[in-house]
Amino acid sequence: MVALLNERGARVVGCDRSDEALASPHLASRHVFDLLDRVSLEAAIAAILDKDGIPDILINNAGWTRAETLPALTPDKIEHELDLNLTGVMMFADPLVKAMARRGSGNVVFISSVNAIAHFGNPAYAAAKAGINAYAKSIAVELGRSGIRANVVCPGSIRTAAWDHRLAKDPEILGRLQRLYPLGRIVNASEVAEAVAFLASDRASGVTGVVMPVDAGLTAGCLPFIDDILGA
Repeated sequence: MVALLNERGARVVGCDRSDEALASPHLASRHVFDLLDRVSLEAAIAAILDKDGIPDILINNAGWTRAETLPALTPDKIEHELDLNLTGVMMFADPLVKAMARRGSGNVVFISSVNAIAHFGNPAYAAAKAGINAYAKSIAVELGRSGIRANVVCPGSIRTAAWDHRLAKDPEILGRLQRLYPLGRIVNASEVAEAVAFLASDRASGVTGVVMPVDAGLTAGCLPFIDDILGA
């Protein structure tokens, strides 16, 4: 996303938890903080507005999960995943979105997940991402007349470092995963970036409050049911 938006003329401001994560040469400005640290978060928002001004586009791409099924949930894991994937995202976005509204223009794109649309495990993460979808619609509806658009991209599985812990347990997992997808493969990061870039651009000027799966057809239906039951 950073590389694509930079290529298309955006001045990209990066936010992450470490300098190492912000090593991209395509970043014009960098801010290091932790969404789970309220003091750090509030200081970062002030620094962003002071150094970089009110953004024209805000892309929220935080996400993390490890509690993959209901038996794996504990109170601490529920709290951690909701705080990071929903509360932290809203705490970060809220003051920036309100600043955009006062200015009279702005565009927000949230990266959610297919887990917010149908259940594929990770129950606390899924609940948080469903909350993101609802939050985006609230921005679209309440602030549309203030010049704000808000949309959501829901990726299916992408081969990123988020899959490393699963691959370490089962190197064959990606092969079985692809069977679930009507396109016969999972999506790649550049395909998700293209959807984000579209929604962030003036080409999508009439689009707001939309939840867009970019998932190689996963949420369109259950292909294994067709193959194993109807086609048997």
